[in-house]
Amino acid sequence: MHTTLTEHARCVFGDEYRPAPPCDREHDEGSFVELLTFADAGEILAMLRELCPQLADGYLPVRIRNLAYRLLLLQRPEDPGLTREAALSLHLHGPDWDGIAAELHARADALEAAEHRPGPE
Repeated sequence: MHTTLTEHARCVFGDEYRPAPPCDREHDEGSFVELLTFADAGEILAMLRELCPQLADGYLPVRIRNLAYRLLLLQRPEDPGLTREAALSLHLHGPDWDGIAAELHARADALEAAEHRPGPE
């Protein structure tokens, strides 16, 4: 039995680094996507960090990674590091999303520039 999004993902998709825990539940991608959809940013990041620590590795399908990053950016739209990481993931997993990745890189640059602008005194 699992209690976290990461454990659920490990049961559904496997884990390149650790075996899936024993679980007597039936799993399908649809039930996982439902959990992912309503997970908070911390849970999603924990799953990505544990199952895909090098960004280009792990057994999570690309469609699940893309959805995870999309949900993260909706929850943390002002995070330039996360925005840049999402862009890099898109670049690493296929040319179909290069335009979106370029937009995300530009957004991350703008967010970082805004962080470094002096505020009104």
